[in-house]
Amino acid sequence: MRALRVTEPGPVTANLIKLVTTPRPVPRTGELLLSVEACGICRTDLHIAEGDLPTHRSGVIPGHEIVGRIVHIADGTSTTFRVGDLVGVPWLRHTCGTCKYCRAGKENLCPSSEYTGWDHDGGYAEYVAVPADYALALPAGYDIEHLAPLLCAGIIGYRALKRADLPPGGRLGIYGFGGSAHLTAQVAIEQGATVHVMTRDQTARDLALELGAASVGDTYDTPPEPLDSAIIFAPVGDVVPVALQALDHGGTVSLAGIHMSDTPPLNYQRHLFHEKQIHSVEANTRDDAREFLDIAQKHRLHVTTTTYPLEGALTALRDLKAGRFSGAAVLCPHKKGDDDATH
Repeated sequence: MRALRVTEPGPVTANLIKLVTTPRPVPRTGELLLSVEACGICRTDLHIAEGDLPTHRSGVIPGHEIVGRIVHIADGTSTTFRVGDLVGVPWLRHTCGTCKYCRAGKENLCPSSEYTGWDHDGGYAEYVAVPADYALALPAGYDIEHLAPLLCAGIIGYRALKRADLPPGGRLGIYGFGGSAHLTAQVAIEQGATVHVMTRDQTARDLALELGAASVGDTYDTPPEPLDSAIIFAPVGDVVPVALQALDHGGTVSLAGIHMSDTPPLNYQRHLFHEKQIHSVEANTRDDAREFLDIAQKHRLHVTTTTYPLEGALTALRDLKAGRFSGAAVLCPHKKGDDDATH
C-alpha cells in the first residue's frame, strides 16, 4: 500500500514526510483492517511531523481522523461491526482499563494510553489496522470527507467545551478558528451560547459570522462583553493572559491543544483573581466521542473542508501551518490528482 511516513521530525518546509510503498498491516486479534476512505489533517500531525511532540514510533504514519471501511476482522475479535461497515478511528487508540483513571471514567488520563498516528501507524495510508473496541459508529447524512474532521477536531473541541464550564446561555470566547473551533462554535451556539471569535485570519472571521458568531475580532482584541468562558485553540501561550483578562468573575479558560508555546508570566490581580481558572484538555474519553457524534447526528453540523490526495499530505501540512484554508483539511487516499487542493 501507499503511505506517508515521518522519516525525520523537522520543519514541514523540508521534505521530511515521504510517500512510500509499505506492506499492508495485518490485524491482530481484537483488531479491524480498514480501507481508508478519508483522513483529516490535524494540527497534532503537524506537531508530530515537526518534532514539537516527542517521537513515540520511528517512521510513524500520522493521521487520526480516519474514516474507513472494514475489509477484514481478525479471527477471535468480538465486535458488533461487520465487514463493509464504515467506521471512524479517533486519536485515542488504547487504554489499560484497570488503572484508577480508567476505573473512574477518566481513561483520557490513563498513563498507559496509546494514540493513533503517534504510538501506532495512522491514516495517511490506504489501509490501517485499529482496535475494534476503539472504533466508532458514524453519524448518518454526512459525506465521507465531512465525517473525518468530526473524529478529532469535533471530539476534542467538544471535550474542550465541556472543560470550559460554560453556563447555560453563557458568553463564550473562541481564540483561533480552524478545524476544531468551527465545529465547537456550532455546538455551543446550538446549546444557546453567545459566541465571540478572536482570530487573525479574515477568511476565518467571515466563516465564523456565517456560522452564527455574535462578533469577530483579531486574536488579541477585547471581546465586546465579558466572557463566562473561553477556549484557546491557537497553540500560542501569549493568548492565555489575553483570554483570562477577558473573563468575567468566576470564568474559565479551556486550553484545547496538546501542544502550546510557553505562557508568559501572569499577574495575579489582573489575570487570576475573582476565582478565574484555567483547565487544560488531554485527549478524550470514548464517552466524549460518542456524546459528540450523537450531537452531530441530531444537529447537522456544517463542516468546512479542503481535500487533498494522499501524495498531497505535505502540502496540506504546509497549508495548515500557513493558514491557507478555512475549516479542516482532509486527505482522500483514493482521490487522483496532484498536490493541488480542492474545496
